[in-house]
Amino acid sequence: MMNRSTPFARRVLLATLSAATFLAVAAPAVAQKPFKVVARWNTGGEGGWDYLTVDSSAHRLYIAHSARVDVLDLNTGKVIGTVTGLSRTHGVIVAPDGKTAFVSDGGANSVVAFDTTSFAAIAKIPTGTNPDGMVLEPATNTLWAFNGGSRNATVISIADRKVVGTVALPGRPEFPAADGSGTIFLNLEDKNAISRIDAKSMKVTATWPLAGCAAPSGLAFDAAGSRLFSVCDGKKMAITDAKTGKQLGLAAVGEGPDAVGYDAKNRLAFSSNGESGTLTVIDAGKPGYLVAQTLTTQVSARTMAFDPATGRIYLAASEAGKKEPGAKRATPVPNSFTILVVGRE
Repeated sequence: MMNRSTPFARRVLLATLSAATFLAVAAPAVAQKPFKVVARWNTGGEGGWDYLTVDSSAHRLYIAHSARVDVLDLNTGKVIGTVTGLSRTHGVIVAPDGKTAFVSDGGANSVVAFDTTSFAAIAKIPTGTNPDGMVLEPATNTLWAFNGGSRNATVISIADRKVVGTVALPGRPEFPAADGSGTIFLNLEDKNAISRIDAKSMKVTATWPLAGCAAPSGLAFDAAGSRLFSVCDGKKMAITDAKTGKQLGLAAVGEGPDAVGYDAKNRLAFSSNGESGTLTVIDAGKPGYLVAQTLTTQVSARTMAFDPATGRIYLAASEAGKKEPGAKRATPVPNSFTILVVGRE
């Protein structure tokens, strides 16, 4: 408390500082800006696509685009390289040294290792039938390719690019995620469940039902919260305790979700919804797992990749052409393939 003997100038200064302190404490925190589409990069080409992979350290985006892999510079949006000689690609994993990457070639029942400088293939590794989703398991320095046709996983040594094991699975595998400490989690599309795998023993140690989640596809792991986020048919995202298998929540997302991402810094989960052409942002930092934002993207933008270094999200989309009888999706219009960049600026 100031007394009357305090010099006038000092009393004014102290009063000003006190008012400023009060305002700083009383003022509400500034809300984060909403997400929006900040850029569209048309890369052209023909055919469909599958997973996207961000290499944050190299500022690159790898796109499994039909019978090839396109590599984009994230600073410019330009294609800087292409991996060819493939048949039907699904996903890309970059090795820890950044010098080598691997692509699952479902049409050739193989995983192809390629040089990230020349983009030339350097090894073709046989797998089970139709390798699709893949994950890097750092504790064992192995790459796991999950084979949808044969319902098993091919385990590959990253160091020598050779198969070191095959693991039978209790259902049709979809997307995997690793905790970084020797455990892999895997969505089972036909069982509406998620399996836990011990990478060291190469054994499935548990399979947990995903209540209210039909045909789970995309999967993301929250290391700090030990949670799993699975997107499902029926416009749902199931949240699971990675230690116990207990369901923690069931969030609402858009129609046709296929991929999911998790922002550990802001505790947000993302679902890319191809049929509704939206990106659902789920607040995973509060009880209830409520929708924080629904962003209009583009119909067909079903797969995505999250860059933790920049907080940006990259989605792939294309204009829809004719849909053949019995086909799951319409044929993409040639040269309409586009990467949508989503951010907060």
